[in-house]
Amino acid sequence: MKKAKKSLLKQSGRPFPLTLVLFLCACCMLILSTVSGIRATLTYFSEFYSAQIEVSDIGVTLVENGTDLSFRNYNGRDNRWNTRTGRLAANLSEQSGGKIQLGRRYPEELSVRNSGKIDEYVRVRVYRSWVDEKGEKITTLSPALIDIHFLTDTWLLDESASSPERTVLYYPYILSPGQETPLFADTLRLDGSIAASVREETETREDGTTVIRAIYAYDGMRFCLEAEVDALQTHNAQDAIRSAWGPDIAVNGGTLSLD
Repeated sequence: MKKAKKSLLKQSGRPFPLTLVLFLCACCMLILSTVSGIRATLTYFSEFYSAQIEVSDIGVTLVENGTDLSFRNYNGRDNRWNTRTGRLAANLSEQSGGKIQLGRRYPEELSVRNSGKIDEYVRVRVYRSWVDEKGEKITTLSPALIDIHFLTDTWLLDESASSPERTVLYYPYILSPGQETPLFADTLRLDGSIAASVREETETREDGTTVIRAIYAYDGMRFCLEAEVDALQTHNAQDAIRSAWGPDIAVNGGTLSLD
């Protein structure tokens, strides 16, 4: 794949700007208010857009609670990517002694830093969903019950592209090398109304005793969070943004706006 792209650059004689994407996922088992098997994966892809510019170093880092969680940086000189995979919400259960308490807000401060060497624009997409023990998505619980507090005073919320399952945010200003954005989220909470979804099962044993079990709707379910961050270099930004992010994003005086 890399060889094919390198050959294309040589044949056309025109370099291409880069869009890079960090994809970070945490999937947590929620059983009777406990969490187990917290895990995260990092995948990525890059897309190339034709423009009369030089291929430069570009990079983006997702910062969680003041710590660099995951990054993907491109080194144009060596033509290679440098990546690291982190674990989203890895300390969430530790903050409650091994259990996640329904209704409690936990610190989940998320921001983005430009870890490359060129100016860039940044978009964040956050996905939330419920899955069963097999990893298959279920719809009996609303994604909105996974309550992430987004900060839209300094970030643009794209309501037309958002849904209860997905939230799309743009940082409207140019992010310079080494610069970090304001937080786009600060807390995470599992809505306490989840516990109201309960039914009882009654069992009469051979000795005549009766056992009543409370069966919660979230037993055996997992709540999943996915944070996807992508950065686009600013040269020839309007054309690149419309190609990569769609026609609804405009660049006015270096600042992004929603048409």
